[in-house]
Amino acid sequence: MSLQVLVFRNFVFLQVGFPFIYLLFLLSFPVDSGFTTAMVFGLICAIIVDLFYQTLGIHASAAVFIMFIRPTWMKIVVPRSGYESNELSTIGSYGISWFLGYAAPLIFAYCCIVFFVEAGSAQFFWHTITKALVSSVITLVFVVFTQYLFYPKSN
Repeated sequence: MSLQVLVFRNFVFLQVGFPFIYLLFLLSFPVDSGFTTAMVFGLICAIIVDLFYQTLGIHASAAVFIMFIRPTWMKIVVPRSGYESNELSTIGSYGISWFLGYAAPLIFAYCCIVFFVEAGSAQFFWHTITKALVSSVITLVFVVFTQYLFYPKSN
């Protein structure tokens, strides 16, 4: 969380790409965690980001939304071996192809919500979609890279 507000807050790529590295903590939340617990965790994490970004709940609404749809999405993208109890939703646990299929749509949904709410209208639709796509790719790259650096591979 502190990396997001202290370091990654100032990373901007081509004036359209913003990495949201704190999504790693939301996406890797344990598989069998409670629905309410996950949503409250997402809310608290995103409120901290909102305080530092001065965005009045934009990140909180997006984070709560992805934590709300996460259980349904996880039922759709079940790995071949199924989910293990108390296992983190990481590359080390379920593999890179599963993780990309799981995380990319959630990250894109998060970015769309943040940037469309921030824009306040659909007047700059293509610019907003471009920001969401570029930010999603950058965030996904950082999330995957961070997992390979810091998360151990489960056997």
